[in-house]
This record gives sequence, structure tokens and C-alpha cells, in this order.
Amino acid sequence: MSTRELDVALGGGVGGLSTTEMVLNIGPQHPATHGVLRLRITVDGERITRAEPIIGYMHRGAEKLFEVRDYRQIIVLANRHDWLSAFNNEVGVALAVEHLLEMEVPERATWTRTLLSELSRALNHLMFLGSYPLELGAITPIFYSFREREELQAVMEEFSGGRMHYMCTRVGGLLHDLPDGWLDNVDTAVEKVRSRMPELESMLFGNEIVTARARGVGTLSMEQVLSYGVSGPIARASGLDVDLRRDEPYLTYGELFVDGGPGRVVTRTEGDALARLEVLDEQVHVSLDLVRACTERLRQIGPGPFDTKLPKILKVPQGEHYFAGENPLGFNGYYLVSRGDKAPHRLKLRSASFNNVQVLADLLPGTVVADMVAILGSMFFVVGDIDK
Repeated sequence: MSTRELDVALGGGVGGLSTTEMVLNIGPQHPATHGVLRLRITVDGERITRAEPIIGYMHRGAEKLFEVRDYRQIIVLANRHDWLSAFNNEVGVALAVEHLLEMEVPERATWTRTLLSELSRALNHLMFLGSYPLELGAITPIFYSFREREELQAVMEEFSGGRMHYMCTRVGGLLHDLPDGWLDNVDTAVEKVRSRMPELESMLFGNEIVTARARGVGTLSMEQVLSYGVSGPIARASGLDVDLRRDEPYLTYGELFVDGGPGRVVTRTEGDALARLEVLDEQVHVSLDLVRACTERLRQIGPGPFDTKLPKILKVPQGEHYFAGENPLGFNGYYLVSRGDKAPHRLKLRSASFNNVQVLADLLPGTVVADMVAILGSMFFVVGDIDK
């Protein structure tokens, strides 16, 4: 008999006591967390009976701003909605534009884009690997995750000059060629992170706090995943074996996700908060393997062009195109409509975090308030990615 059935059998409340439902506002949260999100939950005692994610507190109208910026300027808007996946956002927009231009990007630039995308994915996942235990009451892991982030952040900064919004993608390629010795610095950073990951993992997966708060909590079924369009690590933790890098390859992933290659899709079947954390952790290792494969290939390719010469005023031919990429948090889609002008007529974003948060309305009812934060944090979202 479930807890709810026991409550009813005892007269509608715990111990036969009658209870009155209460409506509680959780948030809006401070931007120092995942962003400004509000949850309006209805509780019967400690049990959540209804949950409604309320979004829009960070809305900055990026999709409308795309319409009044030219194709070079929109990249600066694109890399900000998910501030933990900035480079991946840049590349998605560039790939959509390049398709309508029927542009062939230099091989050297394409492999470098793949490398930077995987560094960005590892940075994203390391952030959540450190911040999720913090939300559960375990402070120490975040210091270790940030130590590893700094190693990777240093090489991202060396290439782009930025720590958060890189702005090194250009339509047709990249801002500049690889700095001297940069590939060696990348390999050194990757090996340092790889060698020290067990220290962080021992605090996560051998941690009594994390295990008690996350195992069997917030189990997301395959039906819920499909109904709400949940994607990325959260969906794969529930057994959905889908990854656009393998299933609809772009950049150089078609060569990396082949049998015997470094690319592989990480899945779990439990679908709980702990499984979602395990998928993130294993994906860091996959990304590090992909980065090493990219540095080796770039050495083989050798010097060459890193961008495509463009006219001073770039106009994209009339047409429309939808591109979807496997961002760190899930599917990011870019639907571009051009009328032959120097600015998009329409650029619609399909962001991963939006769907991943909406499923909370179906996931939280039936759980207790004490588990709400553990479930909410395990959905791994960025509110800017919702309020784009």
C-alpha cells in the first residue's frame, strides 16, 4: 500500500487527522542558482499533490532580437541563453546559416569546432556534478569539480579570450587559427582532469548523503520522457538511447561515433536522480576521449584555412532550415527563415531546458517536499535556456 493509500485508509490524513491543502511558492530563485525559476506547488501535509513551473522571469526576447541583428551579430545573442553551453549555442546558429548559404567550412575549422564543443560539454557537466551535491548538503565536491573546470576553462580562454561567452565562432569557420602549442595544452589539461576525476567521483558515488537523497528519488518513466520531449542526459538516464551526435551526425561526429571510435552513448535504466548524475559523470569521460581524438586529427591535418571569406554585407538566400544539435543539456534546435536579407526573418530556438523543466508538473506530484530540491536539481537546467 502506498503512502497516499494509507493516508486515505486512515481517514484522509496522517494518523486519521484531516488535512488542508496548502499552496506554496518555491522561488523565484536567485540567479546564483539555476536562474530565476518559480514553482507553485500544492501540498497535503508533506506530500506534493500538484506542481506548476512558472517561467518568464528572465525573458529577454532573444528570438525577436535575432530579427534586427545581422548574421554576424546574432551569434553574440545565441551563446547567452544557456550560459553553461555557450560555444555549443554559437555553433548551432552558424551551422543553420551555413546550410542556407550552401557553404563548405574548412576541415580544420570543423574539427576545431568539435573539439571546443566537447570541452564545453565537459565544463557543463562538471558544473552540475559539483553543484548538485551542494543542493543536497554536501559542500566539498564543488571545490573539486571547479578545480577540474579551471583546467579546461584555461584552454578555452586561451583560444577564445573569453571565460563564459566565447564568441569565437564565425559564419564559415572560426575567429582565428589555433594558437601555437595550444593542442599540447589541451592534451595536458585533459590528462590532468582524467587522472583526478576519481577523487571527485569517490565523493559523489560513495557519498551517503548523495545516495540517500538521490537513489530511487524522482524516477522519470520512459512515457514521461516521450510525452514531454525530454532529451539529453536526463532522457538517457531513463533508458532512451538517443544522441544526435551518433543518430544525426554533424560537425565531425560521424567519424567519431563509429564502431571502435571514441564516441559512445551513455545510458541508464533506473531513471532516478542518481542515474542522471551517473550519466553526467560518464559523459565527461566520453567528452575527454573525443577531445583527444580531435587533437590527434588536427595534428594530422596540419596547417590550413580556418574560415571562409565572406562579403562585407552578408545576405542569406531566401529559404528555411531546421538544425538540431546535441547540446550538453539535450536537443537544441534552430529554425531559421530567411527572406534574402542581412538579418533573419525568423530564428526560433528549441531549447533543451524548456522541455526538461516542464516535466516537473508530472514528476513532482506524489513526492514529498523534502525530495523536491533533490529532484529539481537533478533535472540539470539553465533558466536562461527556458526564458530565451
